[in-house]
Amino acid sequence: MDRRRGFSPFLDSLRETIRIRHYSIRTEEAYVGWVKRFILYHHKRHPTDMAETEVAAFLSHLAVDLVVAPATQNQALSALSFLYKAVLARPLGTVPGIVRAKRPRGLPTVLDQEEVGLILSRLKGYHWLIGCLLYGSGLRLMECVRLRVKDVDFGHAALFIRNAKGGKDRIVTLPGELNVPLERHFASCRTIFERDQSDGRAKVYLPYALERKYPGAAMMWGWQYVFPASGVSRDPRSESVRRHHINESAVQRAIRNAARDAGIDKPTSCHTLRHSFATHLLERGMDIRTVQEQLGHTDVRTTQIYTHVLERGGMAVKSPLGDALRSFET
Repeated sequence: MDRRRGFSPFLDSLRETIRIRHYSIRTEEAYVGWVKRFILYHHKRHPTDMAETEVAAFLSHLAVDLVVAPATQNQALSALSFLYKAVLARPLGTVPGIVRAKRPRGLPTVLDQEEVGLILSRLKGYHWLIGCLLYGSGLRLMECVRLRVKDVDFGHAALFIRNAKGGKDRIVTLPGELNVPLERHFASCRTIFERDQSDGRAKVYLPYALERKYPGAAMMWGWQYVFPASGVSRDPRSESVRRHHINESAVQRAIRNAARDAGIDKPTSCHTLRHSFATHLLERGMDIRTVQEQLGHTDVRTTQIYTHVLERGGMAVKSPLGDALRSFET
């Protein structure tokens, strides 16, 4: 890449193209990051001077030298495909000779109900509420922290999940045990919201063009996050100062610490609670299609992984050890 031009103008055009398409800030950060790494790997050559061969070399480097996960390699390919198609108007053809990262065929970690209870009992405040929603409703972590007040329907015991993975919406169950704790939590959040209103900073981020279409919506209670951040921050795109949702890394840390304090040796994360939700529903006889809808899986084969957990569990096969020990005793 021409050192006189540098990275900035080119990356700015990439960011602008991403924002025109209303991609999330996370996608923007990831795509810009991958394009930077691609350029640096090829000694700062400009992408217009490279094509499929250089893309293949970079992706193979990720798999062979850096041993990245398959999903990571696929994300890098998506970023570069977007770059060439949307920014350079020169879509990539077949990318030859990629060494693909190997996808491990493992089973998800699942906790039993006692272990779930031990973790939840060690969480406090909104961390406890989030943990209960991850397990009680099968939410992904980002679905939970992005919940808006208007998406909680106590009357129908439902949560409306908007623009989830794959851009899909769905409705999931709201456990009745959380009604009172959530109502108390809302009362506390309402106080924060009213204080922000009096300070003139109660606006919240709205997706796509909703802020232009409904100018007052960003300052309405219903659009506020269920789990607001403790302080206001500056939006990296609009430069507006507003209160965002809580940082998900704090929740991840709280779940890990709770599992450690409970003496649980299984690798436990926020997603483990979602895995456990699905497995426990199937154990109770819930139809797999219903579980699929609750989880928001496009393909039922994704949901079937939890049936494998049940089929391969300790209840699936009767061990011959007991007979051998009894024969020895006699």
